[in-house]
Formats: sequence, structure tokens, C-alpha cells
Amino acid sequence: MRYEIRVEGHMSETLTKAFPELDHVLMSGQTLLFGHVMDEAHLYGLLARCRSLGLRVVEMRQLPE
Repeated sequence: MRYEIRVEGHMSETLTKAFPELDHVLMSGQTLLFGHVMDEAHLYGLLARCRSLGLRVVEMRQLPE
């Protein structure tokens, strides 16, 4: 499964390194994390990582394969 997680604000290089399995793009006032997610447990782990780092998830969606 491929997912996109849109986070409020521009993430620093240090923060993006906390998500080595995802690519990222900085957009107008947001950071877009995207990539392959193995399963539901991995997805919840990514969201927990966002929460623990104080990141506000604006949108999350599954992308077509």
C-alpha cells in the first residue's frame, strides 16, 4: 500500500530523518510524506511517530498502486 501523510509546517532535516522509509516534499506551509506502508501496524506506527514528535497531521490518504 502507498500512503501520503500531509503534516502542518515545514519539517526540518532532523525530523524527516525520523521517517527513513518515506520520501518527503516541502509544500506551501506543509510537508508531504509519502511512500510504501507494509501493513496497518506500520501505518499506525507512522502516525504514533508523528504524534510523539509533536507533528500535526492535516491529511492522510491511501494512494493508488
